[in-house]
Amino acid sequence: MDSSTNIQDNVVNRQELLEIVYAASSQIPAQVQASTERLKTLLDNVGTYDALHEIAAEKSLPLQVRQQSIIQFKNSALSHWRSRKLLSEDYRNRIRARCMVFLHEEDDLIAECNEVIVAKIARLDYPLNWPSLLTDLLSIIESTLQSLCTSSSGSMLSTLPLRRALKVLNAVLKEISSMKMLTGIKTMGEITNQLCGVFLTYYSELCRSQLSPILSPLHPAILSREHTLCVIVVAHLIYKCLIKLALWSWPRITRRGKDDLQDLQAWFLQLFQSSTAQLKLLSEQRISFVLALRSSLKSDPITAATTDILTRHVRIFGKFFRRLQQLEPAKFVELPTCNAMVLYYWEKVVQAANGSSDMAKDSSDAVFPVRFLVQAMVLFKENLAKWTPFRKGGPVSETTLSQQFVEDAVRLLVTRFMPLNPTDLEGWMSDPEEWVNEEDKETDHWEYELRPCGERVLMTLASQYRDYVVPLMATTFKDVVSQPTIDLQSVIQKEAIYCAIGRCASRLRDVIPFTEWMRHYLAVEAKESNPNFPIIKRRIAWLIGRWIGDMGTPATDPIVWEILIHLLSDRGEGTDAVVRFTAANALRECVDAISFDITVFAPFLPVAVTELVRLMHEVDTMEMKRRLAKSLNVIIEHADSQIVPHVEMIAKSVPGLWTAAGDEWLFKAQLLGVITNLITSAKEHSSTLVPLVIPLVQEGLSPGVAVHLDEDALGLWLAALRNAPTLQGASGPSLLQLMHLAISLLVGNLDLLGKVILVVESYLFVDAPLVLQTFGLELLNAIANALTGQMIETNQRGIITTLCFMTQLAPSPFWAEALHKSGFFNHVVKILRDDECSSFVLTDCVFILARIAVADHEMFLRLVSAAAQVSGVPEDKIWEPILDQYWRQFDHMSEPRHRKLAAMGIAALVSTGRHEVLDRLPNEIFNLWTDVLYEIRESLRAEDGGDDGLKLYWDADVVPDSYYAGSQDTLEYDRRKLVYERDPVRTVQLTSYLAGALQEAERACGGTQVFKEKYLDKTDPTVLMQLKTSLAG
Repeated sequence: MDSSTNIQDNVVNRQELLEIVYAASSQIPAQVQASTERLKTLLDNVGTYDALHEIAAEKSLPLQVRQQSIIQFKNSALSHWRSRKLLSEDYRNRIRARCMVFLHEEDDLIAECNEVIVAKIARLDYPLNWPSLLTDLLSIIESTLQSLCTSSSGSMLSTLPLRRALKVLNAVLKEISSMKMLTGIKTMGEITNQLCGVFLTYYSELCRSQLSPILSPLHPAILSREHTLCVIVVAHLIYKCLIKLALWSWPRITRRGKDDLQDLQAWFLQLFQSSTAQLKLLSEQRISFVLALRSSLKSDPITAATTDILTRHVRIFGKFFRRLQQLEPAKFVELPTCNAMVLYYWEKVVQAANGSSDMAKDSSDAVFPVRFLVQAMVLFKENLAKWTPFRKGGPVSETTLSQQFVEDAVRLLVTRFMPLNPTDLEGWMSDPEEWVNEEDKETDHWEYELRPCGERVLMTLASQYRDYVVPLMATTFKDVVSQPTIDLQSVIQKEAIYCAIGRCASRLRDVIPFTEWMRHYLAVEAKESNPNFPIIKRRIAWLIGRWIGDMGTPATDPIVWEILIHLLSDRGEGTDAVVRFTAANALRECVDAISFDITVFAPFLPVAVTELVRLMHEVDTMEMKRRLAKSLNVIIEHADSQIVPHVEMIAKSVPGLWTAAGDEWLFKAQLLGVITNLITSAKEHSSTLVPLVIPLVQEGLSPGVAVHLDEDALGLWLAALRNAPTLQGASGPSLLQLMHLAISLLVGNLDLLGKVILVVESYLFVDAPLVLQTFGLELLNAIANALTGQMIETNQRGIITTLCFMTQLAPSPFWAEALHKSGFFNHVVKILRDDECSSFVLTDCVFILARIAVADHEMFLRLVSAAAQVSGVPEDKIWEPILDQYWRQFDHMSEPRHRKLAAMGIAALVSTGRHEVLDRLPNEIFNLWTDVLYEIRESLRAEDGGDDGLKLYWDADVVPDSYYAGSQDTLEYDRRKLVYERDPVRTVQLTSYLAGALQEAERACGGTQVFKEKYLDKTDPTVLMQLKTSLAG
């Protein structure tokens, strides 16, 4: 009873819901906000979604209320469609039935929402829970389409249900065709088999009975009839459904055996061939209509709408062909009539180029709309690879282009499609920064713009028909290079030729003497003061960047840098901001080339750096600031120590840029990168940057900012430490000021812990005694807290490795007390006792104990004693896990240096005479030593007649990269190398060390005889003899 009462209480009140929707659709902000909040609570009530859908279908209500209702339903109901709590099966049935009612809806917004709703529901319910969906749609389509095919006076109102049904079906096909699970694929396969023949018949019949007879007279007046508009709209919608079916089928037809999908393949080929024929017919008819309309100069809304839909219908054929080409390019070119169709497209490109300039515009009423021409170029470009007569690894295509065809195509592209047009020049002048940003984006946007697309077609022609294109380009180069360029038109044409040369640089490098061209022609043009010459100068900078940067051509001639630096710095007549921006980008490309030589570039470095910094202050957009910062970054990185004289000038510019950037995090990240590279290049001369580094790191890691800049700030911090000669500056700020921040990050930021561990490690390598003397206990407390917290194994091992370095970099008085008070030593013992960590972590724990013992074995004893007191257990309970794991983890130590460290560590403990250790001497310890001595061969160099020192036969002289932790080319690398070379593992002879430990143990036990009786006599004689032999040798 209580349950039914609760359900009853949760059922939505339809009148209340209606009032809320009224308020939500009002123009009063307070009402809208209040009703929106109330509606959110009602959405959890039973029946709310059905009521919303019902309100949307009630035509007696105001349109705004109905629109608001269906929008709310679309946004909320679909994600809860399978909720049994909110939607019973009865509710769902009512909603599905009501969706068909919306096929008669006059309001486009409501109808569009219904398309989305039906498609999303169909994805979940068809065919099991909504088996009648296709049948209901086809019933409406067939009856209304039959009326249209037999009528000569169709109207948009009379075809409304037909158009709505076709749009809904198109949305359903789009949704189900995107399904990747087997059930979805099976469903789409069934739909395709059911609809493919039917819809091809629909389209063919509509074209036969209506479209062709209507358009064939080619009289422009026919476009002003509403019936014509209706026929084209319906044909367009039917064809959209057809290509959904075809595009889903195409990959399956090509990848499976012909016998499996024979009927579907036959249908597809029929559709494709009829589509190529229909394209040519409709395209020619459309061109004739548009030309006639241009001459009549008369237009009305219906004519404009008809022209627009006809243009879009012609363009959808290109979209269909292009998608087929993208999915299976090799199979596409083999389709019947495909090559003829693509050549037809190219024919239209030629016609557009040979016509007047106003014939090609980005408008549906243009004779040759730009989108149509771009489609044509893209299709032509992608098929070129299959048409080449020089194709490798495959049969020669039946379609190959003649030399005359290729040469004409190249001339057409260079003279008509690649030159800058008035719109380009207008954009150049009105917003130089945005224009350069768009021009330099080498992305897929070329598939949608005429000039970039023309450039890519030229590149493909040069690649596939090299024997035809290269001689033509070489001849054109010779003809153009010395011609005077005075007026704007000649400047624009020369710029296009320079662009063509740059785009085909990889093919022309052997026929164009680039250095001579630069020296005798480009250098002169770069200094020309003609007001039209910024167009040429910008292309010169771009061309040099392409030729040197992309081609890897050695920039050994200073003329390269003379031209680029002049273009970057010139502020006189005949240049502008676009030239400078392009020169900055070209400079980056050339400096970043493999062949870059700093000795040639060095004389130009001061001007390059100065001008880039100046431009960064002058430009307005953050994107351009980032591009300039990127160029500056690359120069700093490659200049290395040559940048030192300019460090102060660059550093002074950063605070102003940083403050002005505000919340532009990408630019701020690049500024941090600039300072990081400055430090890396300046190395020991970077100490002057410390006053700048400290506030940048502090702000970069502050709350609210760290989420954007933490990695970059840590990178700067690490670079500053790794290149710092000392932590104590002569005066002013010191990097030691940031130590508190490092300690806080160790405890409170698991995401950055790996990088922070490296920062702490770098502090220790610079001056471990100073760091430990000032922050020893605080630092070890943070490390112990981090180690006991939730962290990944890599960071656990990183912390232990850092403390291993600590024991080598500072005497034990600096760290021993802190190890105890922080609880770190106790925690290591706990890790060993619990034996729950991986063998890697346990082995690293053995290493840190070995390091402590080797550094100061007496201190080790005090640490054990203190640990026992804190834990309230006897000392042997501390020794037990230490010695147990020492033996267990020995086999996990693979490197000779680690095995020797283990042997020395246990020897240091043996020397203490502790019975807990010596009790294991006859078995575990002697066996461990014997294994190590067998592997490790060493001798004093003096014994070999060489210099003093230890000769390590086991050392491969290859230090693992992990040891240097990415510190190559920094001061820290030398510091790490010195620690490595001075490591007792490398400088102390193992046999002498072990012998000395045994002697100290004998004394601690009361003499040789006592030691022999208590320990040596319990040893296996063979092992003892082997050990004596090794120690004596």
